[in-house]
Amino acid sequence: MTERSQDDAVARFVERFALLLADAGMARMPARVFTRLLATDSGRMTAGELAEALNVSPAAISGAVRYLDQVHLVHKGREPGERRDHYAVDDDTWLDAITNRDKLYDTWNAALGEGAEALGTDTRAGKRIGDTRRFFEFLQKETPLLMERWRAQEKGR
Repeated sequence: MTERSQDDAVARFVERFALLLADAGMARMPARVFTRLLATDSGRMTAGELAEALNVSPAAISGAVRYLDQVHLVHKGREPGERRDHYAVDDDTWLDAITNRDKLYDTWNAALGEGAEALGTDTRAGKRIGDTRRFFEFLQKETPLLMERWRAQEKGR
């Protein structure tokens, strides 16, 4: 495969996977940026490199990486002596993103508890809110166990 055809294949992959992420609820530009970083050997690029690779403005990159950083899918860094920030994904970025949901679950569970109490646990709405809270409590309890199983599986590879 020539370098040009490989670049085209990578660009097609980035757009296709980003579209799948967008279909699942991620905004389109963060999905494109995230997928482009995943598809880079180093896992890191500057805003300028991302803008060029995706044929978009640096402003579009700025908003996308801000969102991706908030949801723990990328992190911002700068090497000593460099003047530009880079954005990076780690090899285990999905694991980190899912593991860091504990704080989010705590906040959601507290709000859901207040909601169930306000609605009354004997109402359909209060029961629905209570069920939602128990579901997130279950996820919070089970996620660390699932992540341990993943680490054990990957360690054996």
